Amino acid sequence: MKSKKVLIVDDNSLNRKVFEHIIGQLYQFETASNGKEAIEKIKTGEYDIVITDIQMPILDGINTLNIIKNEKLSDIPVIAVSAFANESDREYFISTGFDDFIPKPIKPRILLETLDRHIRRSEHKNQEHVVQNLSDSELDTKIVTTLLKFNTAENIRSVYEEFVHESETLLDEVKILIESGNYPEIGEKLHIIKGNSGTLGAMDIFYFCQKFEKNIKTSNFDNTTEEYLSLVNLIHSFSLKLKSSQLLNP
Repeated sequence: MKSKKVLIVDDNSLNRKVFEHIIGQLYQFETASNGKEAIEKIKTGEYDIVITDIQMPILDGINTLNIIKNEKLSDIPVIAVSAFANESDREYFISTGFDDFIPKPIKPRILLETLDRHIRRSEHKNQEHVVQNLSDSELDTKIVTTLLKFNTAENIRSVYEEFVHESETLLDEVKILIESGNYPEIGEKLHIIKGNSGTLGAMDIFYFCQKFEKNIKTSNFDNTTEEYLSLVNLIHSFSLKLKSSQLLNP
């Protein structure tokens, strides 16, 4: 979980210390003493969630949120914190665009649970966004439908999962071959992935392997590393598509 980073925005140094001690147990963090400073950090850094005080000099929490949203600086969750409100004010802060609200004084358990909930929700939303924007050619539903005529969805899904696992293993071997400069042997690994992907209807992978294998056979190694990384991404994207497929996950 320490791979996730929280941006803490509060003009009170003591409050920031309190947040740091609590949040630092589970997450990386950076701090900003006002909204303007937070905006600059968001423009140049990468964060998974923002937790911001409402009343601050220079730029308050609500105007900070408005800039983040209006300028489309980020779509990460933004949590409001205020000492001048209670749980009954939650609806107001949500209506202004915040993803959640936590009243001060802060309760550590509630703070950590709120951060965890919104980070997980954001991850799930991003994964769905990736899947929804995939090309239909990535998984040919006609081939899946044909396979399902002869077996259960569970068994067919396990075949696809095995394909992903085997492809990842072969790509690990390709990486070793690239590092050792043994490019000609890469073609054998690509040929296996190409054949399996064609059989299962993973057409984006199939066509890419076809091109990649041709380059290896013609000793065109100029972009081998880049092609390897692209294939890694295609396999990962296909794995996400597999998990979301309604045909295989009824």
